[in-house]
Amino acid sequence: MFKFRHLAILLSCPLATSSFAMSIQPDPNNPGGYVIPRSDIEAAEQAKTTDPMYDTWEKALETLPNQQVETILPGLASNPSNVIRAERVFPKTEWNYLTQMAAPEYTYTRFLRAIGKFPAFCGEYTDGRDSDAICKRSIITSFAHFAQETGGHIAVDNTWDNPKGLEEWQQALVHVREMGWSEGQPGYTTGCGQDDWQNKRWPCAEGQGYFGRGAKQLSYHFNYGAFSEVMFDGDATVLLNDPGRVADSWLNLASATWFFLTPQSPKPAMLHVIDRTWKPSQRETEAGIGYGFGTTINIINGGIECGEQNKDKGQPVNRIRYWEGLSDYYQIPIQADEKNTCWQQKPYGSLNLDGATHVLYTNWDGDWTYYADRPGGVSFECKLVGYQTAYSALIKADYEKCVTNFYESHANWPSVRVVDQLDPVDPPVDPEPPIDPEPPVDGTYPAWNVNTVYIGGEKVSYNGASYEAKWWSQGNEPIKGNPWKLISNTPVNPEPQIEPEPPVVSLPPTGFVQWIAGQTTVNNGDKIMNIGKCFVAKNSPGVWESPTSTNWFWDEVSC
Repeated sequence: MFKFRHLAILLSCPLATSSFAMSIQPDPNNPGGYVIPRSDIEAAEQAKTTDPMYDTWEKALETLPNQQVETILPGLASNPSNVIRAERVFPKTEWNYLTQMAAPEYTYTRFLRAIGKFPAFCGEYTDGRDSDAICKRSIITSFAHFAQETGGHIAVDNTWDNPKGLEEWQQALVHVREMGWSEGQPGYTTGCGQDDWQNKRWPCAEGQGYFGRGAKQLSYHFNYGAFSEVMFDGDATVLLNDPGRVADSWLNLASATWFFLTPQSPKPAMLHVIDRTWKPSQRETEAGIGYGFGTTINIINGGIECGEQNKDKGQPVNRIRYWEGLSDYYQIPIQADEKNTCWQQKPYGSLNLDGATHVLYTNWDGDWTYYADRPGGVSFECKLVGYQTAYSALIKADYEKCVTNFYESHANWPSVRVVDQLDPVDPPVDPEPPIDPEPPVDGTYPAWNVNTVYIGGEKVSYNGASYEAKWWSQGNEPIKGNPWKLISNTPVNPEPQIEPEPPVVSLPPTGFVQWIAGQTTVNNGDKIMNIGKCFVAKNSPGVWESPTSTNWFWDEVSC
């Protein structure tokens, strides 16, 4: 179940221009932070998930409220339509036939509730596909995997342990907990307690164990947390605090149904292999991956069970035997392009699908592309990636959480706040001419100085006339207009203009280059001088990120 792998990710900062307009403003409530309107965030997410398969996944993972699910009982006319179909193609007599060794925690009622929670399992197809046939194949495929994951594995001729002479494919669901583990043991806590995004999103509870439970042996805290979010309206803590529910309630089968419906990027969902909604990419086809039971093995445990080196290994050999026994008994037709085996397939974990067509990713991560026209060159966007992150493209609110770095998974990402509407930013407007106050005692406004910073409303004398600053200004000669407004062309006791001393310009020290915005090309480690300060470049500043202080792109050093 979703075995997590840490991947080494190479970050780069290619130069880019905006793929679409984004309104990004400084956050008035957080110096150094930014605000973005929610409409921009939603537009960005929609632009990245236009492929219809994202809607298919969203539909497949829709759920019924638990309160409604828990009213489901065999034979009720009020049962959801997909449950009624499951009862028709796999009645209780068939359940009893395949569960004669099963643990008492697995019941037909719980089986129907696990299906009822997810309307797409045994759901209706309106495009000509045979809904009943897909439902039956889905159930029998699940049982083949149950027989491997939680089965008895007792030979037919072992009359001591198997007095009924049951076939091994009739021995599913014997175990509700992983063999060797019991409640109260804090096992499978690898990674718990670390200060990382996994623990921020799915925090382990003290003293709890996340060993395998249920029909598909749900394992590890990040899987318990993700499943809990689906089952309990986004609340990961329910099962993290009480993982035993996955063994002792109808969640023991619902966890397997959830796994059956959930794609593990870049692997497809098992349902979409069976109903052929999924189309293998050219690269997958070249790797031997196509339709059939063998691909469901690759989805579940391809790294250990698929590939020619595993052709004769016990686990895949067992699964295939169970599937072939079940499919023969239940007369499941095997089409010409299907393979029951996966020894001829490359495991998904060893297959590089980056850039392949028909391969869609299901997790968001920070996009480190450098945008020259956005504050600090930051994209303020997330991108789809083929590895597990804190943010899922299958959960609507997760894109916004990714942009705001909700679980602090993007190091050095700026502080971002999403708002329903930005406060208006009024452009500079010429104010109504104020009533001039009485001039100073000496009868003059201060003389304009090329080195002085002026703000809106300040008045100066220059060349025998008086001017008022309309906005911030430095070095702009008043006689040339903006940002100055003439308020009097009659000298008010003008004093002779004294040319200011030119500013002292210090030359860069040896080994440093004077920075010129938009012209100086800078690579990591280059030494730059700007505004009288010295800096060393890092993280590819490009030509626009002017150094003023230590930040993501610059380290200030002594000159």
